[in-house]
Amino acid sequence: MTNPQPLNILYLSAEVVPFAKTGGLADVAGALPKAIRALGHDIRVVMPRYGRVEVAKFGLQPLLDAVVVPMDERTEPAAIWQGSIGAGAGQTPVYFVDSGRYFDRQGIYMYPDDAERFIFFARAALETCRALDWRPDVIHCNEWHTALIPNWLKTVYRDDPFFAGTATLYTAHNLEYQGIFGYRILEIAGLTDLGFIAHPDVAPDLNEVVDMMARGLLFADIINTVSETYAREILTPEFGQRLDPILRDRRDRLFGILNGIDTELYNPATDPHVEAQFDLNSLERRPANKAALQAEVGLPVRADVPLIGVVSRLIDQKGLDLIAAIVDPLLRQLGCQLVVMGTGEARYHDLLNALATRYGDQVKVFLTFNRRLEQRIYASADVFLMPSRFEPCGLNQMVAMHYGCVPVVHAVGGLADTVTDFSPETGGGNGFSFAQYDAMALYTALVRAVETYRHRDVWRQLVRRCMSADFSWTRSAEKYVDLYFRALAVKRQAARSLDDYAVLKRKA
Repeated sequence: MTNPQPLNILYLSAEVVPFAKTGGLADVAGALPKAIRALGHDIRVVMPRYGRVEVAKFGLQPLLDAVVVPMDERTEPAAIWQGSIGAGAGQTPVYFVDSGRYFDRQGIYMYPDDAERFIFFARAALETCRALDWRPDVIHCNEWHTALIPNWLKTVYRDDPFFAGTATLYTAHNLEYQGIFGYRILEIAGLTDLGFIAHPDVAPDLNEVVDMMARGLLFADIINTVSETYAREILTPEFGQRLDPILRDRRDRLFGILNGIDTELYNPATDPHVEAQFDLNSLERRPANKAALQAEVGLPVRADVPLIGVVSRLIDQKGLDLIAAIVDPLLRQLGCQLVVMGTGEARYHDLLNALATRYGDQVKVFLTFNRRLEQRIYASADVFLMPSRFEPCGLNQMVAMHYGCVPVVHAVGGLADTVTDFSPETGGGNGFSFAQYDAMALYTALVRAVETYRHRDVWRQLVRRCMSADFSWTRSAEKYVDLYFRALAVKRQAARSLDDYAVLKRKA
């Protein structure tokens, strides 16, 4: 697809690296806009200014004193600050929505008024465009926090000439988090005229709540998710989180684009956190990182013992139930070393602490998230373990591979799109994967990995294939630009506001 003219793109995310992060959404929001900007488009990012986003620390500058934000039958003021991400051709403006009432808190989520907070954020982003007299061609919405914008553009802003030509792309990063609230939210959002949106094929209880993600899926001009395999998986009841009927209705507008990684931030050749910097042409330097990490965390310094790394939220979705089932034989019979970093459910904290006590010379556990330690694990471990039950994209396995750490994964979502199972017969593949989600399948994949590790020449080729994979954002950014033009084409071709909803109502 040829995209001749530059676009104005408004990119909304509740979290953006380096300002605020709880998960992969922040990594994407901190990297993708820079890559799109480098392609010549005027993309601007908007996020809330939480209490942790300090003006002095990030060099923020005041932009607008008081943007008027409609909220129910009242208005609320928002101050707008400006910062940036990236450098050179990728340097991208970031606008921060500031409100003491909604965002002067250290946390990001899990507050009783989250729905109202993010309605305010999304509405403030739209009104900031008007205040700046900057018309977006496309608004790129991410997750449930911004999912009402496609709904608003076809209702509240339907006859507003400022947004008459604006199309929407809605990215669902993870269908597990949908933003489900009660009727009062419609009043705050100015959407009571529509009421609840009924779909004949979804679970009845979803027709009696405000599911913000569902509205994004229903009203966006184009929808995408973060890997091609996940885009297919979510059309099924197994992975669709009860929204699969809506997704099947709109499958002609649903696309999958694999996330990339920020190769400026994650670069073993320049990483200041690793013991010995290295690249594909200096792999002989990598073992020094393993020895340094082993010494640092208190493991025996042994090159011949496979070191397995885990950097993860410690929850069932990330496969911790499978790891719990096989970790004792893994340590006893295969003699591996294991380094785990992450936080999550208390039962997994207890399990891992008990393992570290029982296997003091093999297991070290760090119940935290620490960027320095994270990147040292990537640069040091031989195997990266990521057996997620489902995984829309996954970034950790890509970062690990970029650092020469061979992945063992469950073949779902983005894990299936990035990791090809090693074949000893052909020598092909860049990791180890298993199809059936059970403990024995995981254990078998780990046995294969450990046995392959003993063949040093074969393992070295595996490492080289991992590091040779292109996980930069450039290719994915080009695909997103194509979706922006596709969204504009849909917007212009359709020239209608609620037809999609009317079709659903007729079906009901």
